[in-house]
Amino acid sequence: MIFLLRSQADLWRKRRGTMTRLMTAMRWDARLQFRHGFYYAAAFVAVLFILGLSQAPEALLPLALPVLVLGNMTLNTFYFIGGLVLLEKDDGVLEGLVVTPLRQGEYLWSKLLTLALLTAVENGVIVTAVMGLNYSIPLLTAGIMLMSFFNGLYGFVAVIRYDSLNSFIFPSVFWTTLLSVPLLPYVGLVQTPFMYLHPTQAALTLLQGAFQPIAPWEVVYGVLYGALWVGILFQWAHRAFYRFVVLGKPQKLS
Repeated sequence: MIFLLRSQADLWRKRRGTMTRLMTAMRWDARLQFRHGFYYAAAFVAVLFILGLSQAPEALLPLALPVLVLGNMTLNTFYFIGGLVLLEKDDGVLEGLVVTPLRQGEYLWSKLLTLALLTAVENGVIVTAVMGLNYSIPLLTAGIMLMSFFNGLYGFVAVIRYDSLNSFIFPSVFWTTLLSVPLLPYVGLVQTPFMYLHPTQAALTLLQGAFQPIAPWEVVYGVLYGALWVGILFQWAHRAFYRFVVLGKPQKLS
């Protein structure tokens, strides 16, 4: 009995320590994002989207918004996390993290949660401004959060091997092009059920369901398949951090 109580107390202290470190890291990330103008950039893009979409035919909005939200999240997550990582590399922050109590997983979740919150607020404002409340808030939120986590981890894996923005920008076009494959049916180029195997399709399905009816199996598919890929990429990002930061491997493309 005493052993069980001690084990529970140790577990509670570990969880409290994890939450304390995570909240501290999130406050640091939020300040860093604000200091470098990420919030201003998000607000500027939101205004442009609202002005442009307010001129679009109302019947077009349910078709256009899932694509536009998906594309906007590429900026707010993939490129924003790329910018954050490069800033911290330049300041020597990443190397210093190796000798601090902050764990690799906590570092990643801090980035993911702060950027997901930013993009959820931005895209929620955009959608509400042009659609009112005529959409599914749960499906929009689920699609945004899953895609934000996916993009953030994907962007981290892509950028961690580079040391400067100039060296990252050109390869990033290839990385983001891969994300855009599920948008091909929108322009009539590809119509195949195999598209459901693409990781981005899960979040896109949920975003589509926020504005037009989808089958219950599609909701289950979007949530579970999206979460599966977030888990896969989280492990990949963990290994990339260890390889390129802890071990200090040189830059490689594979």
